[in-house]
Amino acid sequence: MHIKRRDLLAIGVGAAGLSAAGVAFGNPAGAALSGPVTETMTLTGTDADHTVDWDFQVTAGRRSGEWSTIPTPSNWECHGFGSYNYGSTLVPEERGNYRHTFTPPSSWAGRRIHLVFEAAMTDTEVWVNGTSAGSRHRGGFYEFRYDVTELLRLGQPNLLEVTVSKESSDNSVNDAERRGDYWNFGGIFRPVSLRAFPAVHIERFAVDARADGSFAVDVMLAGVTAAGRVTGRIRRLDGTAVGADFSVAVPAGATKATLTTTVDGPLQWTAETPDLYQVEISVATGSGTVLHSIGTRFGFRTIEVRAGDGIYVNGRRVVLKGANRHTFWPTLGRASSPRIARLDIGLMKDMNMNAVRMSHYPPDPYFLDLCDELGLYVLDELAGWQKRYDEGVGAPLVAALVTRDANHPSVLFWDNGNEGGWNVGLDDDFAQYDPQKRTVLHPWTTFNNVDTSHYQSYDSTVAKAAGGTVFMPTEFLHGLYDGGAGAGLNDYWRVMGGGQRSAGGFIWSLFDESVVRDDRGGALDTFGNRAPDGILGPFREKEASFFTIRDIWSPIQLSNPDYYASTFPRSFDRTVKIVNRYDFTDVSRCRFRWQLVTFVSPGAGAGHTVTAQGTLTGPSIAPGAAGSVPLDLPADWSNADALMLSATDPGGRAVAGWTWRIKKAADFAGRLVIPVAGSVTAVEDSTGITMTAGPTTVTIGKANGRLTGVRQAGTPVSLTNGPAPADGSSTFGGLTHFQDGTAWVVQATYTGDLTTVRWRLDANGWLHLEYTYRRTGNHDYFGVGFDYPEANVRGLTWLGDGPYRVYKNRLRGVSADVWTKQYNNTATGAAGFQYPEFKGYHARTCWAALSTTEGTITMVAADEGLFLRLFTPAAGPDPITATAPYPSKGLSFLDAIAPIGNKFHSAGVLGPESRPNVGAGDYHRTIYFRFGA
Repeated sequence: MHIKRRDLLAIGVGAAGLSAAGVAFGNPAGAALSGPVTETMTLTGTDADHTVDWDFQVTAGRRSGEWSTIPTPSNWECHGFGSYNYGSTLVPEERGNYRHTFTPPSSWAGRRIHLVFEAAMTDTEVWVNGTSAGSRHRGGFYEFRYDVTELLRLGQPNLLEVTVSKESSDNSVNDAERRGDYWNFGGIFRPVSLRAFPAVHIERFAVDARADGSFAVDVMLAGVTAAGRVTGRIRRLDGTAVGADFSVAVPAGATKATLTTTVDGPLQWTAETPDLYQVEISVATGSGTVLHSIGTRFGFRTIEVRAGDGIYVNGRRVVLKGANRHTFWPTLGRASSPRIARLDIGLMKDMNMNAVRMSHYPPDPYFLDLCDELGLYVLDELAGWQKRYDEGVGAPLVAALVTRDANHPSVLFWDNGNEGGWNVGLDDDFAQYDPQKRTVLHPWTTFNNVDTSHYQSYDSTVAKAAGGTVFMPTEFLHGLYDGGAGAGLNDYWRVMGGGQRSAGGFIWSLFDESVVRDDRGGALDTFGNRAPDGILGPFREKEASFFTIRDIWSPIQLSNPDYYASTFPRSFDRTVKIVNRYDFTDVSRCRFRWQLVTFVSPGAGAGHTVTAQGTLTGPSIAPGAAGSVPLDLPADWSNADALMLSATDPGGRAVAGWTWRIKKAADFAGRLVIPVAGSVTAVEDSTGITMTAGPTTVTIGKANGRLTGVRQAGTPVSLTNGPAPADGSSTFGGLTHFQDGTAWVVQATYTGDLTTVRWRLDANGWLHLEYTYRRTGNHDYFGVGFDYPEANVRGLTWLGDGPYRVYKNRLRGVSADVWTKQYNNTATGAAGFQYPEFKGYHARTCWAALSTTEGTITMVAADEGLFLRLFTPAAGPDPITATAPYPSKGLSFLDAIAPIGNKFHSAGVLGPESRPNVGAGDYHRTIYFRFGA
């Protein structure tokens, strides 16, 4: 344990700011407040990364009845105690008994001392030195406290005993918190501390700071026995005074004071410009002796919901781009730390998100501190997953939520429960403690002029965005396994990102909620298909949708949709035309970097070589406007393989990146497939035509015209049985073979979908395949395929869009380069957790070198737009409609690929990019194969 002023170190945020909870501590710049402050003794650790052991016993489950120790704060399941529970009825007798001895300082004599629990799951009973500290607290996600002044022995050891029941004695608490679709844990999972206040003190205060500089603060007082004065002082974070002090006289017995002032031309807080100030509030005697001072950070900003119009921050319409976030870590449960909070916020901002919904309960205080500091809009939520609190137990929980979080400028809305889990009798309670009178939402329905409907189809999204109500779904594009999230987002965002009454939305969800089960040898448990819903893996591994979302939600967008293809635009005048999708930031505050690159060749590793580069400050383009970024490219720029362009925001964070291939697939094929002198021989027998060029021997079957065998230097290569139609059928007509110069040709004809196949083995060892097929009407995919044993595969290096696989409705977020990855059998969100996944569709492939136990198989496309399919990805249990179809052959060369659905929608209802491919007639392709180095 340790004693300190209530400063930033006490909550682990660092010296950059103050807690917004309205409780006492010092200046973030290091200067002391003007009078006595609240002193704090932290009894647990400060967070899950900095714990303190307490004595502990659990009454049921693993290690039940055994007194041991446990780190606090923590969830006991994550330390080998009790039972794991997901969204189900818990074990009523599973309780955790805690004991801890501490010695408060004798210097606290004359102060009021509160024992503060930042949260414990779920019911909590407390005794100090054998005497009850007060009534049982119910509710697992909220701060609560006891006045223990009369129970403590200052300067002596004291015994704290706590019993935490995993299941509440109040059925409505269980319904609201413990029956939700998420993991349920037990324990003291947020810090516990003693806070010592002067006898006359400020209990808390609530700020209302508007964008126009008007400032008001409600100050709650205690112990005022004589007339005095309450004073406010606003400063910048560096301690510089902003305006004059402002104050109001208070009479004896006062419990509340309201102070007002005005700041001229304040810096306004937004997610793009998170400018913060600090305010110090002090109470003094009539003669001016300061009795108590506390401070907080805040921001000047105004929030409006304009009915039938949109959501406005500081007078500008904003579009929220966010995800739903649980407080969770696989080895910690709901116990967390500023490190994890900062990691998650950084990942969200890396995806160009500007908002987050707290699902489905309020977060740790430091998470909101960091949202204030780093810039993220927040929907702060009262628990209630499809079922509600009774009003009697819910009212104090609303008070706990709002009084703790009201000063955070990042908090735009209060959520009263989720998906029907709201008690309408609590709706007006939020405003009792919030002078800003933030709008209360009912996530899942329309309330207070905001439609937050969940999981709409594309067509219903179009209809709602065109309707008369502000539309902001608090859950959409459910990310079960590899479906949803980025898949379908491009179509949805064309509607949601620009509609007049669209205010954005929140993807479900940020990460997979997978628990490390120590009772299963450390296996990750997502409870079947219930918890693998994330854009990120459980340890924050980046899944493919991370990059898709980053691209689609970038505040700098290309004005011509054709520019999102990885090949170079037909006309290029050394400028790139963009649209500014920021809400507040001019592009002139951004930086751009261009690079001309040459890609490495097969066998030379991965990546590229930069041949020229330059940087520039962005041109002045206002939010919502379009303009051009001029690039000072050298005269010979077209000799490069590709042009890369990236953009960073005013803080240096990457917000956009594009790669355009200057050279086409045919150019790379010309580099690799080089004629050499020599000859090819051929032998015909009853089953096939066998062609030989040096160490390479290839056999084409006479029964079907397909590849039936390959040997390289005498070693078999198991690529066979193709090309076969990936979709459709064909009937073999016959074949011919003949010498063509130094090469040998085998030519087959068919009736049906596949029409012609021409094999040519050249003296250089390259096997040249040409084929033609016909497709009309609607299809999931089309092209051709081969068989190859998946067990023989070791890895892949390729030039194409990567490094992640794609679907028809998730083509953005990948980029052209030479990529490499080792084989894995990851089932996205469910097993393996190795990313990028190896198997699936790969876009715009120019060449690929497949590493196998039989040597390397190099495949080169002579034409643009090839999708290389590598086997069928593994899937988690019961994917519902979060699936995509694949051809039967393991190795496919495709001109069209399938979309993927999500948990609630099959792909066909997710928008134009998710609809079936329409065949355009005849398709002709050339693929080159080489076996060995």
